[in-house]
Amino acid sequence: MKHKKSKRKLVAEINVVPYIDVTLVLLVVFMITAPLLMQGVKVELPDANSAPMDTKDQEPFIVSIKADGSYWIDIKGENQSQSLATIKDRVGKVLRQKPQTPVLVWGDSAVDYGSVVNLMSELQLAGAPSVGLVTEPPRN
Repeated sequence: MKHKKSKRKLVAEINVVPYIDVTLVLLVVFMITAPLLMQGVKVELPDANSAPMDTKDQEPFIVSIKADGSYWIDIKGENQSQSLATIKDRVGKVLRQKPQTPVLVWGDSAVDYGSVVNLMSELQLAGAPSVGLVTEPPRN
């Protein structure tokens, strides 16, 4: 009597269902956290037809001007009201360490033009080769 050994045939398939589940969970997590990453002081940005800026690899240094004329910077995720001299000093320090850091101004649409120009000239004196203005895309 011979015993017949049944040989099991190997199946070369990968079960992808767990990978799909993980991918969907990550998608939901990123959808929830993405709006939270955009931090800053709430200002009413003016509308303008302009092309989006190429952000490259550098995190921009953002200075905000609120409607009351106060200056704000985002330092380590915490918004702080600062004097113009303090902001100029901090921007200078950042640009000495990372000269390619883009400097952006978020100006409330109610702020007078002189305050924005004054801030931009102080940022250029601090070492910023160019200062960008952040606007909202036009609403249809």
